[in-house]
Amino acid sequence: MKRTDIFIPTTKEIPSDAVLPSHRYLLQAGFICSTGAGLYDYLPLGKMVLDNVKKIVKDEMDKAKALEISLSFVTPLKLWQASGRVDEMGEEMLRIKDRHQNDFVLSPTNEEAVVTMVKNRVKSYKDLPINLYQINTKFRDEVRPRFGILRAREFLMKDAYSFSSSDECLKKQFDTMEQTYKNILDTMGLEFRIVKAHSGAIGGDGSREFHIVAQSGEDTIVVCDSCDFGANIETMTDIDEKINDKTYDELKDIPITKSCDCGGKLSYKKGIEVGHIFQLQDKYSKALDATFLDNQGKQQHFMMGCYGMGISRIIASAIEQNHDDKGMIWTPNLAPYKVDIIVSNGKDDMLQKIAADISKTLEDIGISNIIDNRVKERFGFKMGDFELIGYPYAIVVGKDATDGKIEIIDRKTLEKKQFDIDKIKDYFLNIFDT
Repeated sequence: MKRTDIFIPTTKEIPSDAVLPSHRYLLQAGFICSTGAGLYDYLPLGKMVLDNVKKIVKDEMDKAKALEISLSFVTPLKLWQASGRVDEMGEEMLRIKDRHQNDFVLSPTNEEAVVTMVKNRVKSYKDLPINLYQINTKFRDEVRPRFGILRAREFLMKDAYSFSSSDECLKKQFDTMEQTYKNILDTMGLEFRIVKAHSGAIGGDGSREFHIVAQSGEDTIVVCDSCDFGANIETMTDIDEKINDKTYDELKDIPITKSCDCGGKLSYKKGIEVGHIFQLQDKYSKALDATFLDNQGKQQHFMMGCYGMGISRIIASAIEQNHDDKGMIWTPNLAPYKVDIIVSNGKDDMLQKIAADISKTLEDIGISNIIDNRVKERFGFKMGDFELIGYPYAIVVGKDATDGKIEIIDRKTLEKKQFDIDKIKDYFLNIFDT
């Protein structure tokens, strides 16, 4: 792909309402644009990253033998009335009427809808367990949408729902999803923690949150330096300090005198919640009278789990964890392109040809790349775009390229090294392990 063939409207202007780096850089780098409070459109680079996130999530959900579905974005209000959640969701749930004055909602989540799908269609314990998931649009009418796509009103979410015949089977599904979420975030190359959490309006028991560790996180979590223990401070009842009403800045310098059960040291960190899994049990199946026949021929309510992951929220969270004062730093599996091939002098036809040959070499081994072939832009401007957009690596095709030498820049460290053109293939195969 050539830079001149793709729409990337970068700007040096800092958006006045952009408080967080992810909001600022996504707008400046031309990944998203705003159409209203809490509403965002994705431009080509943003859509590429969104698709990368979706693919990783879909691949891992499919490996876990979950089955993909697609539920209507518009849900009859009567389903929410049947489950008793209308008042719990409150004004965050946007309600609409059709021309016949029937009441609907723009789905903020889909427990009721998926139970309705399964009800009277899965009739026997022999058909269980099943796990149904979708990657679909959600809408929550936030009072104060802020922080760009980190807390937007309309967002993309992966929501999954398991149906089991027993508590034991539900626990197995829950554990499978916990491992699946670990695999997803590991594949994305992100640092995260799994923490005990409250279930909130979703309900159920035994919930776990998945937090991307980042200084801009809204949640304060307690983690162990020796094991995987983690907990949201809202669930901590046995730490010496009264912490629930304190902010991270008030807590960060206060030592936790209690040790973890493993003997490790506990400390506070800030996290951004990107996933939440619940053991719902029969809360929704009982409310909507969804049953199956057990091995004794008796009617039983499904034992359910639900498993949410914020697809668009992961994008912002990844940037909050990986950026500097120059721009974003994408991990390889999330980046729109893994390598930015910068032609230092766009007017030099020989350099353009060398860049095209390098691009073909990378494409042949499955490494996505873009050639910054712009003629009118100075080299410094092109470098600024590379740093802002945050491609993992840049290859600078400069005057030494005619002698078989190029420069490779690591975006994370900004380390530069001269390299032989004929060794590029092996170098990037080793880095990306394709």
